[in-house]
Amino acid sequence: MASDKEYLGYITEQLSLLEEITYRAMMGEYVLYYRGRVFGGIYDDRFLVKPVKSARELMPDAMSELPYDGAKEMLLVDNVEDREFLRQLVTAMYDELPEPKKRRKN
Repeated sequence: MASDKEYLGYITEQLSLLEEITYRAMMGEYVLYYRGRVFGGIYDDRFLVKPVKSARELMPDAMSELPYDGAKEMLLVDNVEDREFLRQLVTAMYDELPEPKKRRKN
């Protein structure tokens, strides 16, 4: 099931305390970026984040879920109403996220 663009709009609005949030549509889902680094996404109308240490510490009871078949597990964010919590979560995760890969020019 593809994610609804309205849900994406809701989540990006909830993340509006953060500057530099972007997204990219991929196969009916949305990959979310903070300052150029992937931190999570919208999959089947669920807001999932990478299971880095800081995310696990801030959401110790979060359920691990697969964004799609064959993917690595991610953490389900169920406290999407609290904008300040989301700001804290994403900023805490930032240093643990991998740098974007440099694309080769052919």
